[in-house]
Amino acid sequence: MHDNDLIDSHQGSAPWWRDAVIYQVYIRSFADGNGDGMGDIAGIRSKLPYLRDLGVDAIWINPWYPSPQADAGYDVADFRDIEPRFGTLDDADQLIAEAHEHGIRVIPDLVPNHTSDQHVWFQAALAAGPGSPERARYIFRPGRGPDGSEPPNNWNSCFGGPAWTRVSEPDGRPGEWYLHLFAPEQPDLNWAHREVREEFESVLRFWFDRGIDGFRIDVAHGLIKDTDLPDVVAPQGSGYVYPEGEHPHWDRDEVHEIYRGWRRIADEYPGHRKFVAEAWADSPQRLANYVRADGLHTAFNFDFLQATWNAERLREVIDTTTSSLNSVGAPATWVLSNHDVPRHATRYGRPPVDWVPGQNYRAAGEADPELGTRRARAAALLMLSLPGGAYIYQGEELGLPEVEDLPEELLQDPVWERSGHTERGRDGCRVPIPWSGEKPPFGFSPAHATADPWLPQPESWKDRTAEAQTGDPGSMLELYRSALRIRRENPALGEGDLAWNDAGEGVLSFTRTPRFACVVNLSGQPHRLPVHDHVLLASGELEDDLLPPDTAVWLSL
Repeated sequence: MHDNDLIDSHQGSAPWWRDAVIYQVYIRSFADGNGDGMGDIAGIRSKLPYLRDLGVDAIWINPWYPSPQADAGYDVADFRDIEPRFGTLDDADQLIAEAHEHGIRVIPDLVPNHTSDQHVWFQAALAAGPGSPERARYIFRPGRGPDGSEPPNNWNSCFGGPAWTRVSEPDGRPGEWYLHLFAPEQPDLNWAHREVREEFESVLRFWFDRGIDGFRIDVAHGLIKDTDLPDVVAPQGSGYVYPEGEHPHWDRDEVHEIYRGWRRIADEYPGHRKFVAEAWADSPQRLANYVRADGLHTAFNFDFLQATWNAERLREVIDTTTSSLNSVGAPATWVLSNHDVPRHATRYGRPPVDWVPGQNYRAAGEADPELGTRRARAAALLMLSLPGGAYIYQGEELGLPEVEDLPEELLQDPVWERSGHTERGRDGCRVPIPWSGEKPPFGFSPAHATADPWLPQPESWKDRTAEAQTGDPGSMLELYRSALRIRRENPALGEGDLAWNDAGEGVLSFTRTPRFACVVNLSGQPHRLPVHDHVLLASGELEDDLLPPDTAVWLSL
């Protein structure tokens, strides 16, 4: 029996991914096993017992492939190997096997929209010149203007500046331009090219054959571009700002043909292999297109992540998400933070504002750490009680806040440079995890380490280490452990129904079958609970039958 099947035999026959709790491992910052200041596969292996005891079903690992690290590994130079700073293919094989022994599945990141500029394909394209088969794998075009010195169109990079870079041809003369929707070190692939599609189908099989359980698909909505490369005439940015899939490079309908082929490959393998899409779409209905029965399995729910701490807004997102995904038979996934957005323990501590990635969320004012932590505790119980699956970003179970005062000279996110030092980027949510001890590196690196962590940890994190929180019933870590244990044991949780109760303005209250209820008080005033219900878990202290503001409770009816 394959070890993927062995997990299924232990956990039941229903596809595991429909209600899984998946823990995001940002590999650079999770645990450093060799002492070089950067996380690695050895570090992940050392923390598998922690993840097992936390109670997660799988881990999603950010890119672990060979890479110059121009964008923290999302500039991939070789999709069939492991970055030497992280380990080897043998290390990856051992991680997969050991994770399965702990009942944990492994989902690597896949980055199909672009490669590194150091990938052999792109280096060949530069050497071959205009009109060559090598350049056809990417998107090269002549420039505009009489001397070709202007970009082919007005597309902008998500990291700031134009989405085009001009190359010098083999003879040294200024030549064509290539497209990069992200950093210049990340040239976009041409997904209209048969060889590109065949290459990634081969990559899928390479890793499925090694036992991985699925893939998280980076920029899943961006692979297909309008072949005419027209100028963008609407506000630029993420795909949701352009109506009804008409954007020339975001969320185009042709992308689903690719994923239908990928689904057929995944279905050939045992153990319910799965995909999760990072897809930004104009609406929940557009997002549902990615998870139809013949397409990808799940997609991140960014509407929930972006929702303000407001009962009406959260209920609207929950309803539209579940209804649109139910229409195609797919489960919802719920997520509060990830490696690309400010941590929610800090976001929730600011006045509620409409916010999207790429905007300065700090403009709302100073954060209240106590308020943000209290709301983060309540949000955890809300998220983990909703129908479907959930994602936990490493460190949120420790209540880690955003680190907003990293020294400018240490910032490494390309957004910092590409924005002309106007946007600090995403480093603040990527600071290495504190595991133990009274001072940095807090057990992130071994005692013999000769290098500091790649980003510095705040001294104040000594009270937020996993060691300090373990056994403390009031800690964030023990709240997550309890919630995940109850979620696994309670038949009402995971995939299933949800029925709203009328609990008054500013209060979210719903029941799930059988005999489970969740109540979240966002009203600003204490809320009276039914006295006959048994409390399973609360995110804060209850006062008799009163639920304080910014607190959630799970009830057994």
